[in-house]
Amino acid sequence: MTSTPSDSASGTAPRFAVRLAQGAAEVEAAQRLRYRVFVEELGSDGAMVDHTQRLERDAFDAHFDHLILWDEARTDADPRDRAVGVYRLLPSDRLDAVGHFYSDAEYDLSPLLASNRKLLELGRSCLLPDYRGGTAMWHMWNALAGYVAENRIEVLFGVASFHGTDIAALAEPLSLLHHRHLAPEGLRVRAQPEHFQSMDLIPEADIDRRRAMLAVPALIKAYLRLGGFVGEGAYVDHDFNTVDVCLILDTARMNETQRAIYTRGMPQ
Repeated sequence: MTSTPSDSASGTAPRFAVRLAQGAAEVEAAQRLRYRVFVEELGSDGAMVDHTQRLERDAFDAHFDHLILWDEARTDADPRDRAVGVYRLLPSDRLDAVGHFYSDAEYDLSPLLASNRKLLELGRSCLLPDYRGGTAMWHMWNALAGYVAENRIEVLFGVASFHGTDIAALAEPLSLLHHRHLAPEGLRVRAQPEHFQSMDLIPEADIDRRRAMLAVPALIKAYLRLGGFVGEGAYVDHDFNTVDVCLILDTARMNETQRAIYTRGMPQ
């Protein structure tokens, strides 16, 4: 499917293709893209980040599916750099092989695990800057919806991030999420006690809702529009230079309007 020229810095219309990574070379392309966004752009780091090869990776990569958005029109680029968007996915029926979810380090996932429902952990979502705000995210969401349907996923979850670690600067949007979008008890994961950062920082009556929502990253807003919730408490990730919240989306709770948006792909 071809998109508009505004999706690409080259001025040529991108030719988007979305597929799960096949083989080590395509997983490496995802890690290379993640390095450009998370390390070079956002200043993150980690024990397994390879600065020599410019790869952002961790021990979970071998177990996850990597949903990659390719721009086949980037014929002048290194083939690995035709990867312009990525999502990392782990369905719960693969959990025994992995041992635990990536998010376990940040959140107590007991409520989700106790539900005995089919779960999908999402993470490491990113797009190159030139592809944000166009139709690229639409393609990613459309492919994700297909994956969810094919694998009969009931609940999606994963951490999403605010850039920076200054809690005072993020007090208003975090408080808005706490007061307006806290998950119901049955789905309410909680930040691990040793890392728990309260999001209940400002009384709801004192929040400028418009200003606060403008400070919420686009990906988090997209989940909220679909009827998503956040877990209780945030996690300050100094390695990634972020403040993380846990997003939960229960497909059974989506109303018909939200379901229609999701199944045709959510634009960014």
